[in-house]
Amino acid sequence: MAREDIVQKWLDHVHEDISAAECLFQGGHWLYVAFLCHQAIEKALKAYYVSTHDDDPRFTHSHLKLLEDCGLIDQLTDEQLSFLDLMVPMYIEARYPEQKDAAARMLSNEACQHIINTTKELTQWIEERLPETKPSTSSDSTNES
Repeated sequence: MAREDIVQKWLDHVHEDISAAECLFQGGHWLYVAFLCHQAIEKALKAYYVSTHDDDPRFTHSHLKLLEDCGLIDQLTDEQLSFLDLMVPMYIEARYPEQKDAAARMLSNEACQHIINTTKELTQWIEERLPETKPSTSSDSTNES
């Protein structure tokens, strides 16, 4: 599969995760809103990594490690870094009840709305930094009169 196709698959998942988070927000499922937003950011970073490297991104859920790998960490604002710190516990690896309860206590309607909005802004920020892809040359070979 071409690198551009892999990048697009990652980005499609980013948008799907954000859309699902918005649906779950309507139902008051805040923990899963935050989890999906965490995932969307992770996938946007992996899309960026694939677009700028010849290998696959490392298997990690750490936004900061991915930002370092992508070379984007120094470009973040203090506000973006603070938001990413807030998002760290939203990836619940083991999904044990104690972990879910601790993360859920941090969330509210207002907090989740902020998480969704900021996730949209951050993933857009990442997408805006993706290198331009070359236009397809398959249609460029047509005969001109």
